[in-house]
Amino acid sequence: MPGPDTTRQKSKGLSQFAVTNYAIALLVALLAQPATGRGESSPPRHPQSASSAAPVATPQDSTEKSSNTSPQESSPQPPGQNPSPNNGTFVIRKTVDEVVLRATVVDDRQRMVTDLDKGAFTVYEDGKPQTIVSFHHEDIPVAMGILIDNSGSMREKRAKVNAAALNLVRSSNPQDEVFVVNFNDEYYLDQDFTNDLLKLKEALEKIDAKGGTALYEALVASAENFKNTKLERKVLFVVTDGEDNASRETLEQAVKQLQQENGPSVYAIGLLGEEEHPKRAKRALEIIAQRTGGLAFFPKTLDEVDEISKQVAHDIRNQYTIGYKPTTPKEAGGFRSIRVEAKAKGHGKMTVRTKSGYYAGADVATRSK
Repeated sequence: MPGPDTTRQKSKGLSQFAVTNYAIALLVALLAQPATGRGESSPPRHPQSASSAAPVATPQDSTEKSSNTSPQESSPQPPGQNPSPNNGTFVIRKTVDEVVLRATVVDDRQRMVTDLDKGAFTVYEDGKPQTIVSFHHEDIPVAMGILIDNSGSMREKRAKVNAAALNLVRSSNPQDEVFVVNFNDEYYLDQDFTNDLLKLKEALEKIDAKGGTALYEALVASAENFKNTKLERKVLFVVTDGEDNASRETLEQAVKQLQQENGPSVYAIGLLGEEEHPKRAKRALEIIAQRTGGLAFFPKTLDEVDEISKQVAHDIRNQYTIGYKPTTPKEAGGFRSIRVEAKAKGHGKMTVRTKSGYYAGADVATRSK
């Protein structure tokens, strides 16, 4: 197994630098703060990152806000209030006990249904109906991780895969924040959150196609990297051509981490035509996507990948955001199964795709030591 490349940031180590980054940002902000007289009543300035390239990790609290929000702005909005831009960053405010779902609805012909209101939905947690307290259907910016297989078998496929990944970004909300992880035996954060297309292109072109496929480790590390964004909607877009054969994590451990509260939806593309165990590899991607509320695609040719990436962008931009307060308090912990139904006049049978459940409370730690 190759050692870490000293010219590239290994993705699993990113969270270890979060505290240091925050301390530097705080010091820079304090030094830049103008002095005020004792008798002045100017409000204190909140520290911001010294560089906009990498947001500092911050806890996800009940009233998530940008770093320069005033006390009046920081009070929680009433349930159901539309999301609003805050200093250029879109923020959905929710109460501590609220569970937020991202849901896509399709009819019996697999056509997307985008004209439903709050009354069309019923949410079940552990089989019990829940009260919906917030509902949105707007194109809200998303935090997205692009994970591309960089194993030896992907060498001839990367050009078209990279083009499709960039088209996904172009078709998405221009205020999305995107990071890039290339993985083989190891996984590297080759670009942290940005919406700069040139930087993303440069990261995708860091091709060193060799070795095996540590898909599960790359997924777990990428899920942790979402701590570095204020955006609540989270998506992972994964392209791989083989079964995981290099991770310390198992499939179930990776899924458990992805299913932590407010975890990402996973959209996976499996290029499995030459895979030694295509059925097993396909099943793994289907499980990851289904349990997180995403989709898994298995194109017959490489030329289909670009169209799939555009379909993923369309899916993400047309989701419903549904919030409910669980009848069983989050403090009770444990896994909660979720099912959402949709019924409305003028529509036949509809299917709602969202995550199959979540682990309530603290983040689930499944990383191998």
